[in-house]
Amino acid sequence: MRISVMDVGSNTVRLVVADAEGGVPLPVHTAKWRLRLADHVSHGGPIPEEAVERLVEAVEGASRTAARWGAAGPLAFATAVVRSAPNRQEVLRTVRTRTGVGLYTLPGEVEAELTFLGARRWMGWRAGPLALFDIGGGSLEVAFGRGRLPDYVASLPLGAGRLTHEFFEGQDQPPLEAVRALRRKVRHQLRDAASRIRWEGPRTAVATSRTFEQLGRLCGAPPGRRGPFEERRMHRADLRKAIESLAALPPARRAELPGISAPRAAQSLAGAVVGHTALKLTGVRTVTICPWAIREGILLRHIEDGASWWTEIARRHEETIAPPEPVPLRIAAATT
Repeated sequence: MRISVMDVGSNTVRLVVADAEGGVPLPVHTAKWRLRLADHVSHGGPIPEEAVERLVEAVEGASRTAARWGAAGPLAFATAVVRSAPNRQEVLRTVRTRTGVGLYTLPGEVEAELTFLGARRWMGWRAGPLALFDIGGGSLEVAFGRGRLPDYVASLPLGAGRLTHEFFEGQDQPPLEAVRALRRKVRHQLRDAASRIRWEGPRTAVATSRTFEQLGRLCGAPPGRRGPFEERRMHRADLRKAIESLAALPPARRAELPGISAPRAAQSLAGAVVGHTALKLTGVRTVTICPWAIREGILLRHIEDGASWWTEIARRHEETIAPPEPVPLRIAAATT
């Protein structure tokens, strides 16, 4: 049996097709389509029509690819950039009508739960009490747990793309005060979640997402070509130095640094500030960069709990994006 997951993020649409035999999602094919939704959506603004067209094309391509690899219709979800758009329902309805793919948005807390599951299965039970950090384009997810699923989750509007637009828009080399203002906002937003993680005292801390993967490489972690089983760690002290390096360069030059890709160079500084502040406030000195995250968490839930949990997600979203009931036309009676 093959199943597929489609992840519509701030920068790309990613597809994973996996074999589900034996209870372990073994990827047989991965693909991505560059979308750059965050570049076309102002903070809190709607997704423009041209961006919706590109989204439809990417979803169609991913759906066809999944079918070619023998997988049923993908479990498709969109992250914060779509979830927070005021025209979200219209966008989801357009995608479904044009492609036949049910694209759904998950609450941030559910994203954190699924990401935690993926990280827990990768790290294993020996990791003990586990803290999770995940920086996306629109949000930061934090979770803690001792078991398969987390005991505590939080989703905060601290994504690298969102904060780049808010604090560094149009600035090739942001002033020190802008970086300080960003850090103050992150500290304020993270205060309660950080207190909980610090109080729990996790034995192991993991970081997921492309943002953390690239920052980990910048801080000296082994390159991706060594494969997913290579242990990758990132130390808080090294991330602090990385902030200085990123702040001293315009985005085009940041892409020359180890691990930083050109499409993500502009938001790398905001991601580094969020990551370092989160680790400092929670008292975490070192994180393991985990290759499994939300896509693997969705695959695992589908394998371990059956299709009913996703069916329930789909049912709830169908109710929210269904076209409105037609209003009967009332004709006033003629008067004589």
